[in-house]
Amino acid sequence: MPQEALSIPADLVDGQHPVRSLRCALVGTGAVAHLHARAVAVHPHAELVAVADIALAKAEEFAAQYAVPHAYGDLDEMLGAQHPDVVLICTPPGVHREQTLAAFAAGAHVVVEKPPAPSLDELDDMRAAAERADRRLAVVFQQRTGTAAAHVRRLLRSGALGRPLVAVCQTLWFRDAEYFAVPWRGRWATEGGGTTLGHGIHQLDLLGHLLGDWASVHGRLWRLDRETETEDVSTATVVFAGGVVAQVVTSAVSPRQTSSIRIDTQKATVTVDHLYGHGHENWRITPAPGFEHEADAWAFPEAEERSDHAPLLRDVFDALLAGSALPATADAPARSLELVAAIYASAAADGAVITPEILANHPTHRAGFESPVTDLRS
Repeated sequence: MPQEALSIPADLVDGQHPVRSLRCALVGTGAVAHLHARAVAVHPHAELVAVADIALAKAEEFAAQYAVPHAYGDLDEMLGAQHPDVVLICTPPGVHREQTLAAFAAGAHVVVEKPPAPSLDELDDMRAAAERADRRLAVVFQQRTGTAAAHVRRLLRSGALGRPLVAVCQTLWFRDAEYFAVPWRGRWATEGGGTTLGHGIHQLDLLGHLLGDWASVHGRLWRLDRETETEDVSTATVVFAGGVVAQVVTSAVSPRQTSSIRIDTQKATVTVDHLYGHGHENWRITPAPGFEHEADAWAFPEAEERSDHAPLLRDVFDALLAGSALPATADAPARSLELVAAIYASAAADGAVITPEILANHPTHRAGFESPVTDLRS
C-alpha cells in the first residue's frame, strides 16, 4: 500500500515542532546526478539517504563524495531497504518507466530527468501509476525556473505585453563524433530520438511554459553530418492555441552554441539568449514604438534567482511537504514530449500537420519516435 500523503509540518504553522525531512534516494550516478545531490544538500528539509547504480562501485564512489550513508547496485534492493519518500531518477530515458513504476509501487514520489520517457505510451503508464499510488511525478525541466522566466510568464499571461504573435525557438548545440560514439546514443532503440528529443526539448519546454498549449506542428528531420541513426538537425513550425506561430530549429552540429527564444508581442519583443542556464542578464524586453512609456512596468525584479536544478527541486520538495499540487515549474509532464512526438510524427508523414487530436490516437508515434530522416551528407 502507498504511504500516506505528506502533510504540512506543524512548525510551518506554529513554530513549535520539528519539520520532517524528505528522505531522498537517487538512481544513476552520471553527470546530472551531481546537480541533484547538490540541490538536495541545500534544501533544509531534505536529505539524500541512498544512491543506486547498476555499477556498484560508481554508486559507492558517488555516496562517498556526498556523504550518502547507503550505496546499492540494484534499485529494488535500495527501495526495499530504505523506503524513501522521493526517488530521483537520473538514468537514460529507456529505463525511466520501469524505475518510476518501481518507485511508485514502493510508496515514493518521483522526480525524473528529461526526457521523462522515450514514448508517450510509457509516459502515460508513469502518469497512471502516479495516480493509482497517489504520488507525484515531477519532470526536471530546469529551464522553466528562475525569477526572469517567472516574470516573463506573468507578463505574457496577464496581457501586459499585448497579444503574443510570433516566436523563434533555437537550440543550436555542438556534439562531436566522440559524443555519438557512446553505444546508446544516436540509436532509436536506446536513446529514443535524436537532438530534438535529447536537446531541443529543453527550449521547447520553456516555450510551452511561456505560451501554453499547442495546436499544430509540422516538422522535418535532417542528417547533415554525424554518424547517427537519428537526426542531427530538425526544423518545425508550431502553432499555439493562443495563435502564436513559432519557428523551431534544433541542431547538434552548430559550433557557436546558443539556446534562445524570441517572442514578439503587440507591445514588445522578449528574448532570452543563453546556453545551459539563464539569469536576468540573458533576458531582454524591448518595447515596440509607441510603448516605451510602459517599459518601466516590465522591469525584472531586483531579487534574482538563476535557472537551475536547486530552485526546481526546492519548489517540488516544498509542495510535497505541504501536500499541495506540483508547482508550474514541474507540472504538465507531457506537453514538451508531445511537441517532440508531433515533430517526429510529422516528419514520418512527409511534413504533414499534426494536431493534439491526431497525436492522441496516432497509430505509431505514441509508442516510439522512430521516423525517416532526410540524409544530406555528401
